[in-house]
Amino acid sequence: MRLGTGYDSHRFAEGRKLIIGGVEIPYEKGLLGHSDADVLCHAITDAIIGALGLGDIGTHFPDTDPKWKDAASIELLKSIVELAKMNGYAIAWVDSTIITETPKLSPYIEKMKVAISRTGIPAGRINIKAKTNEGMGFIGRGEGIAVHAVCLLETERSTMG
Repeated sequence: MRLGTGYDSHRFAEGRKLIIGGVEIPYEKGLLGHSDADVLCHAITDAIIGALGLGDIGTHFPDTDPKWKDAASIELLKSIVELAKMNGYAIAWVDSTIITETPKLSPYIEKMKVAISRTGIPAGRINIKAKTNEGMGFIGRGEGIAVHAVCLLETERSTMG
């Protein structure tokens, strides 16, 4: 078994769609980033890459590469789930915490699980929590969103028995 942690944060920006966990959330602002800035997918992707010991998300999808401009982060996550499988691992568990004052995300968490499960992580192995920052810091001021994620990998053979 291997454990990896991931973190991501993005600031809000006008004129962008808000995509979290592969789901478009109705909101007056989106998140600023080279890709679609899906903070949840980015943090989970980073956690898996960390568990694999293969660097970080920027190593695999550099924001200096025009190839990743406006990329769907759910597709980046899918490619990293496939990379884990190619290295003999399955996702045993993902736990994540989205930190934002607004918008309220609880109505979208199940949709996020379904969207993320399409990357190859079984929905029953995904946990997503949404919290506020109690008005503190850049999140509390409504300037952006942050996500923490943890991923546990197990060898493929241990999932078959």
